[in-house]
Amino acid sequence: MNETSWTQRLFGGFRKTSERLATNLTGVIGTARLDDATLDEVEDALILSDLGPAAAARIRAKLAEQRFGVEMSERELKEAVAEEIAAILRPVAKPLEITAFPRPQVILVIGVNGSGKTTTIAKLAHLFQEDDYGVMLAAGDTFRAAAIGQLATWAERIDVPIIRGPEGGDPASIVFDAVKAATDTGIDALVVDTAGRLQNKRELMDELAKIRRVLGRLNPEAPHDVVLVLDATNGQNALAQIDVFKEVAGVTGLVMTKLDGTARGGVLVAAAEQYGLPIHAIGVGEKIDDLRPFDPDLVARVIAGVA
Repeated sequence: MNETSWTQRLFGGFRKTSERLATNLTGVIGTARLDDATLDEVEDALILSDLGPAAAARIRAKLAEQRFGVEMSERELKEAVAEEIAAILRPVAKPLEITAFPRPQVILVIGVNGSGKTTTIAKLAHLFQEDDYGVMLAAGDTFRAAAIGQLATWAERIDVPIIRGPEGGDPASIVFDAVKAATDTGIDALVVDTAGRLQNKRELMDELAKIRRVLGRLNPEAPHDVVLVLDATNGQNALAQIDVFKEVAGVTGLVMTKLDGTARGGVLVAAAEQYGLPIHAIGVGEKIDDLRPFDPDLVARVIAGVA
């Protein structure tokens, strides 16, 4: 996918979010003086668009500090909002880079079932392939038979090796075998699927702790990354998932999926403001190249509806 096409997809994907923000800003249409009443409306609109109270308050304060009393058109206001959104997003925009030595770099991918986790793993692997890295997948979600089959299908489609075991098998054993295989064959990145169940946090915590112990015997630095996949359609509920998985798994970074099907894309800003975790990539579709590194300035303009 070329960059123009990707940008078009991004604007299309965030259209529901930007339209929701525009709808919520209807009281500020036309030229308006940026007074307290207008700022209140802007803040309310941002909260209603899932940017969260903290980010909305921060943006309001910045607008008040820099532009209070200034007459602004709707376009100028949107551009000012876009700039403040970008200021929140820029510090967390960090691509997932392969830097580990010795190889492989071990990336645990976590997230609740239905978040797009397994598909995201394939898309991440494809991104690494585009940068000429050797990639291997490990089917560590043995709790759900469909996950093993789905990941195997993707591995075949993008032509990468996969280490898998039986349904109900020991995930730590599979990860152990995968790290050995990746090390022996000179693989750069090992991307590991993990169970997505949260009904029993203790069970999942124990399972991930076991995986970490096994990894530590082979490579004390592993896992190098623990990436949480979030479904943007969950809106503010995605933040609750960050809370849980930070506790359970020690999340180091985020990928947000399904931004093409929701009016709740503003939750990306809420996550950045509240947690400050790196946002590695975002997804706006089902195709293999619909996941791209996170561009904060572009996303800020898209959320604010500034073409």
